[in-house]
Amino acid sequence: MADYLPHTEAELASMLGFLGLSSTAELFDAVPTALQLSRGLDMADGLPEPDTSVRFNELASKNLGSSDRLLCFAGSGAYDHELPPVVRALASRSEFVTAYTPYQPEVAQGVLQAIFEFQTMIARISGLPVANASLYDGATALVEAVNLGVASSGSSRVVLSSGVHPHWRQVVETFAQGTGHEIEVVGLKDGLTDWSAIEGTCGVIVVAQPNYLGGLEDLDAVRALCDQTGALMVVAADPVASGVLKSPGAYGADVMVGEGQGFGTALSFGGPYLGLFACTTKEIRRLPGRIVGETVDVEGRRAYVTTLRTREQDIRREKATSNVCTNQTLMAVAASIQLGWLGTEGFRELALACARGTRYLANQLSSSTTAKLLHPNMSTFRELAIRTNAPASLVIERMAAKGFLAGIAASSLTRGSDPSLDDADLNHVLLASVTERRTAAEIDAYILALEEAAA
Repeated sequence: MADYLPHTEAELASMLGFLGLSSTAELFDAVPTALQLSRGLDMADGLPEPDTSVRFNELASKNLGSSDRLLCFAGSGAYDHELPPVVRALASRSEFVTAYTPYQPEVAQGVLQAIFEFQTMIARISGLPVANASLYDGATALVEAVNLGVASSGSSRVVLSSGVHPHWRQVVETFAQGTGHEIEVVGLKDGLTDWSAIEGTCGVIVVAQPNYLGGLEDLDAVRALCDQTGALMVVAADPVASGVLKSPGAYGADVMVGEGQGFGTALSFGGPYLGLFACTTKEIRRLPGRIVGETVDVEGRRAYVTTLRTREQDIRREKATSNVCTNQTLMAVAASIQLGWLGTEGFRELALACARGTRYLANQLSSSTTAKLLHPNMSTFRELAIRTNAPASLVIERMAAKGFLAGIAASSLTRGSDPSLDDADLNHVLLASVTERRTAAEIDAYILALEEAAA
């Protein structure tokens, strides 16, 4: 494979010198030894590209983790939803696939109209009047919401529920090292956020709905706390849940962020995904990224144009609302197609199917002797935290051999201890999820396999 590498020895030496390293082997020291090859790829020299592709596909087929080979009960932010053929057919048209972030305000009218429709549907789902043209993903959208909230409130104190997905929390905490935001993480009690200790002035309060253990939080209580502390209310929401639950805006949220992968984007090994962002009209001037607006051209015809382009490529860098955001045009277009294809009733049926499947799984678990709900009395939507007799990572390995992607080990999401799981052995918590693709027969088979694997 060395024949395919374009870098010269001089270029490699220059790169290593800049990094202060002595060899390419040292460059990869960060990769655990167990994951490193101790030999070459055992490929013939100068092998043609088609033959290389065939060989790599043979090697890849040995992986068991793909959702098309295993029945997927994993979630935690990336979900195995049905991807209708209409989405693939329309989103893969060259007019959409070749379109990138709209740098000129008026180009590609078809793409801009699709994004405008996307904004409209996200605004309706969030219950808020303004949505932007999307962001990188849910985690970075949350960072942008925190930045907006701090700028709006004038307070750098950010109270973050530990029910927010651990990876999202880590992104916020990493970014705060540069901005100086004071991040205060609040733990859970019986699976839900314990806000009782929060006093004084806050800039932003962030809550997940549902939280990453699946629990449905009391957003009325969060709104009241925000009014008491002067904080902006940011809800990191599962957008599918709005099909059966009140929207964040209906509870008085100032900002809603979310991961839009479930709307027309395949799992794709974790990306690229789609960040959702909606806010009140009051905060529109602080909203990151771009908005596509509707206007008329010089001949009076309806036209679309990007506006409020408050990012560093469009205005002076120090005046930008964000220096790291962009919109995910193709994924936003796919979401527009998916949501338009579902319609209002279809969207509700999608959410109901997830909720009913999750409730069915929870009910079936009540008779298990080796796997029990971590919080059996907690209301959930489509995520369940399950306490297993055997370590969750071992359960996942055993379940893969039985044809199931059993879920996510809670320990794999965190770095050491987690305040949201202080009442449980972290290594024995399995996070499982149910989407509309899972049938009752598949859930029954999952329960039987889990009973044995968790022993």
